[in-house]
Amino acid sequence: MSADGYLEGAPELVAEIAASSASIDLRDKKSVYCRHGVKEYIVWRTYDRALDWFVLENGEYISLDPDSDGIIRSRTFNGLWLNVSALLDGEMQSVMATLQAGLSSAQKI
Repeated sequence: MSADGYLEGAPELVAEIAASSASIDLRDKKSVYCRHGVKEYIVWRTYDRALDWFVLENGEYISLDPDSDGIIRSRTFNGLWLNVSALLDGEMQSVMATLQAGLSSAQKI
């Protein structure tokens, strides 16, 4: 926090929903976020029916892929879990159930 009470520095997580701007989000913005140290970057590409989740490692973004259950688990935020296939299929109850399971597991740590 700055001397005058404002937050400083990069956010730990940036999430975007991209339609026609997906190429900009995955090129220009990704480069800027990486350069400024954003730890995790998520892009939901609606036209492509795809989700990209990147994590910053050694100054570069690497892609996080869903596990065998179709879930991506944040490396920065304990309990932030996303069921990617349910999201892409519009199954919001499943998305929320996965998130609640993640949050519950984080509370036990």
